[in-house]
Amino acid sequence: MLKWLFFMKNIGLVVLSLILSLLIGLTLSSSSSPNTNEEKDKKILIGFSMDTLQEARWKKDRDIFSAKVKDLGADILVTSAKSDDKQQIKDVETLITKGVDVIVIIPHDGKAMAKAVSMAHEAGIPVIAYDRLITESDLDLYITFDNEKVGETQAQYLVDSLPKGKKSKIVRIYGAPTDNNAKLFKAGQDKVINQAIKDGLVEVIHEDWAANWAPGNAKKIMNAAIAKHGTDIQAVLASNDGTAGGAIQVLKEEKIAGKVIVTGQDADLIAVQRIISGQQHMTVYKPIKDIASNAAEIAFKMAQGKPVIARSSIANGKIDVPSVLLEVTVVDKSNIQETVVKDKFHTKKELGLE
Repeated sequence: MLKWLFFMKNIGLVVLSLILSLLIGLTLSSSSSPNTNEEKDKKILIGFSMDTLQEARWKKDRDIFSAKVKDLGADILVTSAKSDDKQQIKDVETLITKGVDVIVIIPHDGKAMAKAVSMAHEAGIPVIAYDRLITESDLDLYITFDNEKVGETQAQYLVDSLPKGKKSKIVRIYGAPTDNNAKLFKAGQDKVINQAIKDGLVEVIHEDWAANWAPGNAKKIMNAAIAKHGTDIQAVLASNDGTAGGAIQVLKEEKIAGKVIVTGQDADLIAVQRIISGQQHMTVYKPIKDIASNAAEIAFKMAQGKPVIARSSIANGKIDVPSVLLEVTVVDKSNIQETVVKDKFHTKKELGLE
């Protein structure tokens, strides 16, 4: 409790008005120097609580984040909860017990992890939400990509690619209902799709949420759509590459893969390979190096009590959380070389381009 009181005494949030943006300075500073040489020499320890390592994308986040933390001169402890909320709470308890200076969390369930934020704060430890918002909590900082923009980008690409002169039938596969990002992707998609519906360009014939972002659940949704409506489908608005893969598996079984426009997100290796082969049409590339490196630097500064600047804020149901929002890029067949290959996210060899 004394540690928490000391933390609260020295946390300040400076809000400045900027043209077209909100500048939020998050300052976690200490007014006194360490009392002993032991404290001076103590290495900063950063905890990284991950929802899962099931998807290739998250392994890249872990590796880049960990490498950057070590380059900065800090130590890191990484846990993976395998998409289990109870396990993730236990993981955070472990990180607190280990004496980490700051905890970075990729939540499985943004609402469930509010308890983790409370636990960390009771121990005087600040918390950063990474790529997925933790709701209903006094979260210290949120770093992510512009998730509504991701959804808008997916939907706009789909609408622009549809056959002209007739109403197209589409299937919508959302992400995990427990992931706040999935709701933001949908909100962004809705801006485009609702207008397209009003304009008579599209008809949504089937839609559902894929629990845990599981490709198997996306496959079930796609199977249900075809069982009810047949194969006269022009596009699938899938919210990430995993769900796109589940849908494409069904399209392949029905021998219509490549004839149906399919969106995605994350630029997973297998998804980019599908784009090259024509089975998937686009993905949204979120440069993992940008978010992982930025998150590591922010965590390191926060652990040191240095100022952290966030130019946005996002409401999480309890507070407006200081937020760092990063840009995203559409990847399709036309720009693979200039995006994921140029950034060394995937190699030409991996993609079969050499």
